Amino acid sequence: MGVKQRSRSLSTTDNKLASTFFQLEVLNGHELNHDTFEPFISKVGQALQPRNPEIFQINIGKLCNQTCAHCHVDAGPDKKVENMDKATLERCLEILRTHDIPTVDITGGAPEMNPHFRWFVEECRKLGIKVMNRCNLTIIMANPKYHDLPEFFAKNNVHVISSLPYFTKSRTDSQRGDGVFEDSIEALKKLNAVGYGVDGSGLILDLVYNPSGAFLPGHQSSLEHEFKLQLARRYNITFNNLFVITNLPISRFLDYLIESGNYVEYMTSLVEAYNPGTIEGLMCRYTLSVSWDGYIYDCDFNQMLDLKVSRQLNPYQ
Repeated sequence: MGVKQRSRSLSTTDNKLASTFFQLEVLNGHELNHDTFEPFISKVGQALQPRNPEIFQINIGKLCNQTCAHCHVDAGPDKKVENMDKATLERCLEILRTHDIPTVDITGGAPEMNPHFRWFVEECRKLGIKVMNRCNLTIIMANPKYHDLPEFFAKNNVHVISSLPYFTKSRTDSQRGDGVFEDSIEALKKLNAVGYGVDGSGLILDLVYNPSGAFLPGHQSSLEHEFKLQLARRYNITFNNLFVITNLPISRFLDYLIESGNYVEYMTSLVEAYNPGTIEGLMCRYTLSVSWDGYIYDCDFNQMLDLKVSRQLNPYQ
């Protein structure tokens, strides 16, 4: 069963799950009638300790040209207020100048829709910091003012990471909306044309796959092989790596799980799939995540549940 399509965010449809407090009540077993799942801490055995930050991740805004059915950010075209202002971005730059954090990871929404996006990328590159950008691909085709994004990315040697649900139209559009697949393919061709994903160019284009239903993803290396084979054969498209991620049961995906009656089964699958080999590389151990309004979190997912770890980055202090 595929994830349903949406045209509006949870926050504009009076959905109770727009409240992070209500989401946490569901996840903690206080709202749905089900058995309590084994806590993560009991699997790990001890509290996780952070390392020195290696990635400074910034959710630059929730404004997006898409309204994807599974979006854990609840992003969309109606999220015009939730955009990081320049003063907060300047505060981020101050932190990067002061601390030795080698990589900036810019995400959204569609990060490119923030009016200060290009300026911020250029300022980061002046500092010698590697920039990663989470591009949804369709933004490149959405409006003529974004058509030159591949050239801008290449000029600043931005590491581009893009979601592509599948190498077929039906599975991609069922997750992200009608017409998304064709625009994504055209955007990938434009990125290839400037050198992204091409051997020897130094311009890295990675794709991200996550399932379009209430099931866990398959083996990453097998999926990467199949994606590379099919995209090259069908569209003459190349890329560097495919990363497989599991959908977290929050925001719109949590709404889908509850409405489709798959919540308990999916949560059980997550608990049973625990892999101790992943603990060392958990993002919360080496990533600082900053929200559009300047609060600090230890990962993007805890940001979306409003589980803060520090005070706001007040640009006026």
